[in-house]
Amino acid sequence: MTGMLALKLTLVPLFLLIVSMSGKWWGPAIAGWLAGLPVVAGPILYLLVLAHGPVFGARAAILSLSAILASEAFNFAYAWTCRSRPWPVALVAGLCTWFVCAFALSFLPTSPIWAAVVAFAAVCFGQSFLPRSAAVAAGSPLTRSDLIGRMVAGATLTIVVTSLSGRMGPTWSGLFAVFPLLGTVLSVSSHRAHGPDFVVSLLRGMVLGRFSFAAFCLLLSFALLHQPAVVAFAEAAALAMLVQWSSRKIALAWRANLDKQRAVTTA
Repeated sequence: MTGMLALKLTLVPLFLLIVSMSGKWWGPAIAGWLAGLPVVAGPILYLLVLAHGPVFGARAAILSLSAILASEAFNFAYAWTCRSRPWPVALVAGLCTWFVCAFALSFLPTSPIWAAVVAFAAVCFGQSFLPRSAAVAAGSPLTRSDLIGRMVAGATLTIVVTSLSGRMGPTWSGLFAVFPLLGTVLSVSSHRAHGPDFVVSLLRGMVLGRFSFAAFCLLLSFALLHQPAVVAFAEAAALAMLVQWSSRKIALAWRANLDKQRAVTTA
């Protein structure tokens, strides 16, 4: 019990610390790459497997995959609301939309195929209908209070989800593992410091992380049923890093080609 409590209190905060400080340690390119990885949901799912077994964890992973829809819904509601309303109103709109979508997802058949289709459709919808912004969502200096706030929020979410998982079951445990913790923190702090255009740019940029997260959950939903938990999570993490690296390479190449075409057009 003591060891499990120590993991709950340290695992997610440690990952958040590494991701938050990576920009200072290794530069913005590495920080952006790490930010797309499942640094919150991954450790929570691992703790759920330790507490309830691989079948519970596999089902929770499927629901976490489908919860990409709820995360995109939060981004969509916050992005549109923040253009004309202050951050408290935008936050309430985003969270209410997340809960409505999560409630609807709780009735979805527990199938990796269904979850993958829902997640893909959500990403396509979000990127098609999110507002657009010319602002550059560059990283802003991270204060000590910001860092501590992220770590405390991560530990709190981990304690709540894992402690109530027995009552909530794998469905809501998987959904809450993807609660938009970082999205909330980054949206509110960016909104207050830089304004709505910056927030819109930030939320649109989060789509790159969806693909690596989807790959992580999808592989996990199968691997947990046939392999030891440590092996399954190691394989899922390796696949997530590969997908994240590939998606960033493709995105950078596409942007470079677009910039080249614009330069030719204006010349």
